[in-house]
Amino acid sequence: MPYMPYSTNPHLPRVRGEAVKLVRLGWGIRKVARHLGFQPSTILRWARKGMQSSKNNIPTESSRPHHHPRALKIDTVAAILQCRKKHRRCSEVIHYLLKQEGVMVSLSSVKRTLKRHGLLKSRSPWQKTCLSPARPISASPGDLVQMDTIHIHAITGELFYLYTMLDVHSRWAYVEVTERINTRRTLAFLKKAKAAAPFTFKMLQSDHGPEFSKFFRQRAGIHRFSRVRRPNDNGHLERFNRTIQEECLRNLKEDLQTYKNAVRRYLPFYNGERPHLALNFRTPAQVLRSY
Repeated sequence: MPYMPYSTNPHLPRVRGEAVKLVRLGWGIRKVARHLGFQPSTILRWARKGMQSSKNNIPTESSRPHHHPRALKIDTVAAILQCRKKHRRCSEVIHYLLKQEGVMVSLSSVKRTLKRHGLLKSRSPWQKTCLSPARPISASPGDLVQMDTIHIHAITGELFYLYTMLDVHSRWAYVEVTERINTRRTLAFLKKAKAAAPFTFKMLQSDHGPEFSKFFRQRAGIHRFSRVRRPNDNGHLERFNRTIQEECLRNLKEDLQTYKNAVRRYLPFYNGERPHLALNFRTPAQVLRSY
């Protein structure tokens, strides 16, 4: 048998059970020790433990100590858990709030306590980190084009989706209504948007939604992700998503085709007639005509 650490050797529970079985059959402790190749004191401990159990195998117990001299006090652990339950914030915020209350504990101890009690979201080992290009300065049309999706629950019970796109510099927008979203439909939407746009897309930006997965990135060209849980990175498009829902989709109650027709009528108004405060009351079309 190749050498394996004591705590992870999968054969030891069976060996312990065999030792106890031989002792029960009348073998002496030393005879069993010579037969199995262990110290007599080890066989004696196994026998004492096995006599108290009716199981054939004796499982390996954890080598973790029951107490540590530098362990957190029970009151400190309770304060961490209570602060988490009350504020539902991250470890850094909880550490700051505890410090304000006079509870002196390190940030690593706060994280370790929350993780031990299952209060931290662990990152999937299968999820790979995506390195995105640096965010460009939007100095001209197409320098940064943001993409997103909106879920629409119609009064009829149907679920629709809106692909939305916005050029940060000119505020030119493009929208499409669809029954479902996936990477192939995202690529089709991007192809239509490129054909409709009067400028070239130099950088695309989206969140980490499944419709913007690796398959999409490989075929879309230069693409970057916004930061996780940082909706302000796509702030211009998030504001447009609110605008189109308030000005175009609020009072709609019909089917999918009604939504498509409403969006088709609204886009020319938004891009060509609606004055934008951020553009000094100009329209996206007027901004694009200056280039």
